[in-house]
Amino acid sequence: MAVESLSTVEAARRLRVEGPNTLPSPRPPSPVLLLAQQMVHFFALLLWAAAGLAFVGGMPELAVAIVAVVVINGVFAFFQEYRADRAGRRLRDLLPTRVTVRRDGARKVIDADELVHGDIVLLEAGDKISADLKLLESHGLAVDESMLTGESVPVRRDTGDGLYAGTFVTEGEAEARVVATGERTRLADIAALTRQAERRPGPLSLQLRRVVTSVAVIAITIGVVFFGIALLLGMEPSKGFLLAVGVTVALVPEGLLPTVTLSLSRAAQQMAHRNALVRRLDSVETLGATTFICTDKTGTLTRNEMSVVEVWTPSGTAHVQGAGYSPEGLVTGAVDEARGLAVTAYRCSGGRVVQRNGGWHPSGDPMEAALHALALRVKADLSPEPLLARFPFDPRRRRMSVATPSGLHVKGAPDSLLPRCHDVEGAEAALADMTTRGLRVLAVAWKPCDSPPPDADTAEQDLTLLGLVGLIDPPRDDVAEAIASCRAAGIRLAMLTGDHPATGRAVATAVGLAGPDPTVLLGADLPRDDDELGALLEQDGVVLARVTPEDKLRVARALQKRGHVVAMTGDGVNDGPALRQADIGVAMGASGTDVAREAADLVLLDDHFSTIVAAVELGRATFSNIRRFLTYHLTDNVAELVPFAAWAITGSNIPLALGVLQILALDIGTDLLPALALGAEPPGKHTMSGKVRSRGLVDRAVLIRVFGVLGPTEALFEMAAFVAVLLAGGWTWGQEPSAVLLFTASGTAFTTVVLGQLATALACRSETRWIGRMSWPGNPLLLGALAVELLVLALFLGVPPVADLLGGGPPSPLGWLMALTVVPAVLAVDTAAKAVVGRARRREPEGEKPR
Repeated sequence: MAVESLSTVEAARRLRVEGPNTLPSPRPPSPVLLLAQQMVHFFALLLWAAAGLAFVGGMPELAVAIVAVVVINGVFAFFQEYRADRAGRRLRDLLPTRVTVRRDGARKVIDADELVHGDIVLLEAGDKISADLKLLESHGLAVDESMLTGESVPVRRDTGDGLYAGTFVTEGEAEARVVATGERTRLADIAALTRQAERRPGPLSLQLRRVVTSVAVIAITIGVVFFGIALLLGMEPSKGFLLAVGVTVALVPEGLLPTVTLSLSRAAQQMAHRNALVRRLDSVETLGATTFICTDKTGTLTRNEMSVVEVWTPSGTAHVQGAGYSPEGLVTGAVDEARGLAVTAYRCSGGRVVQRNGGWHPSGDPMEAALHALALRVKADLSPEPLLARFPFDPRRRRMSVATPSGLHVKGAPDSLLPRCHDVEGAEAALADMTTRGLRVLAVAWKPCDSPPPDADTAEQDLTLLGLVGLIDPPRDDVAEAIASCRAAGIRLAMLTGDHPATGRAVATAVGLAGPDPTVLLGADLPRDDDELGALLEQDGVVLARVTPEDKLRVARALQKRGHVVAMTGDGVNDGPALRQADIGVAMGASGTDVAREAADLVLLDDHFSTIVAAVELGRATFSNIRRFLTYHLTDNVAELVPFAAWAITGSNIPLALGVLQILALDIGTDLLPALALGAEPPGKHTMSGKVRSRGLVDRAVLIRVFGVLGPTEALFEMAAFVAVLLAGGWTWGQEPSAVLLFTASGTAFTTVVLGQLATALACRSETRWIGRMSWPGNPLLLGALAVELLVLALFLGVPPVADLLGGGPPSPLGWLMALTVVPAVLAVDTAAKAVVGRARRREPEGEKPR
């Protein structure tokens, strides 16, 4: 019966009132604004302030150099993150461009954005659904809703049911009325959730902010103190101010910002080589801090492809090996009986497997395509037969049948089909066993048929049960090993799926995510209180089934409230809001939607769960590397500060050993490449052993190494070399040295710091092992960086214009001797300190150990 349709005039009126059938399009962030954000974060502001002070203090060269550091770093970070934050706009790509409707009583094809409330839409297999609809007529309609619900199998829909924009028809035909368009659809609600979910600052951002804040406070405080000391010593206020500015700028680690950015970028490139695409640079380190992974099932832990794994027949059971839709696969057991069943299952199915792009893929219903693959594997006779009658699947009958000259072929839900069969002995027990193991089960039956039956109810009686077919979306091959690695790393896991709880339980148990008796809950049964929800999820291996996008958001927030760093995986539209809310959103790159990919921080290009483990390992290594080069930078700061302290403490009786431009040359000249090379240190064998780290970037161990071991050693030899050269040149206490002598002595102090930093770089490769036990080929970049550091030192000392600008020239023979002794001294003191630390660590529980 045809339903009255809208007229073209009425449709045009409603389009003017309701607006086009498009999703709300938030204004994309301006590239200029994104670039500006890279220039005004906290650390950048600190450097801008340092540049301003340098300019006011009469040091324009220093100001220009610092500005260059900020700008170059900001531009680099901008290009790394330019494509972020577009999830809401990508949702529009899920809508089709054309749709078939009935208007003015006639069939018409219109643009999807012209749909209005009340339009009659005509659907058939392969159509994408372009608005929220209510079914008026349905003929065997099956809809793939996985992108919205996570349900891995197409859902049967009947008259009166609702359909949602963004899904698509896999089987059957239907007429439906539009009930919501554009921003009023379910898809638009998810788009709004995605935009509303705000990302928390990552652990690295928070810790760097604390470090930089501390450095800023210390630098300003010491600068003020030195200004006061200068005034007490009788220095002119203008000169005292210049001194204070120099001290303040000296304590700001100008090289830290580009080192962090480039280190994260290199780690991101390494992850890309391992099929993990990082979309936000600070996500690299956040991965290493992950304490809880909430993983989707379909397409993440599983292949997102249906496979027949078992065929039960009254005469025996056949087992099918080989996942996917390929015709190749070993079938053992009752193969002949399975062959007969496969013919009938094939006859009453519309889905097929097709070969394209070098592989086998489903066409139509994936479950029916799996039945076709089974028939090909058992070498069934699939010769074409004339079709006498066809009775499509409908939700009332939950069966489908086809009549051909060879008989009536029927398949359907076991509880619907078994009562219509005679002699079903053993079927109930087999069905219970298959269901318990999480298999999806279809019953297949047959009876002779000489003529076309009048209707389905008449035909589907007194059937012979051929058997039961067990299907599963098989787990990925490497998931179990990856989950075991997560557990070894102290990372907890939970499965969040829109699928049936029995299926979720079976997959979770099969891959080792859950134990034999896991906690399985429906989304509708989750505690309403977030604190209770968080406490429930603290149990490792929980399975949450039939979850909604809102449920996933609540899970992420509840875990974050309990202090967890949450990674959330997903591939569908329904995963977008939760991916954005999580500390790390992980999307599937091959099978996932644009929505999930654009909402995520990390995209798995190969869809393998194991790639997450590799990314976490690199994230942990990156954190350790940041500690390494942070120790390296701070040690240099100690050596840079001590000359000013010596000048102040002695009442200017000891001249300044280093100038401000020499300090800048150390920070962004000689130190930068070795620091970057320390950021490239590969993961150690213990990186993924033990619980997630709880220590900060700068903890007691780092402070002791910087201010108790490496820094004082460098500073002691720096000042000893400086004073020795002065004394050898005839200087006496309190006397103003000649310009030539000060030029040589200052160059000696500068050289000592550079060589001391060379030894410090070698020492910083490990917190516990002395350099003799480290693998030299393990980080070839460091050896190259140290060679370049020596070349830059030669440039700074040996090129007269550069040396004159910096204020230090080549050391004297005595100066070279004194400067060179800093290398064995730093390594010897470091080795002794590590021996003490090593004895203390051996008394601690096993955990994450550095290389």
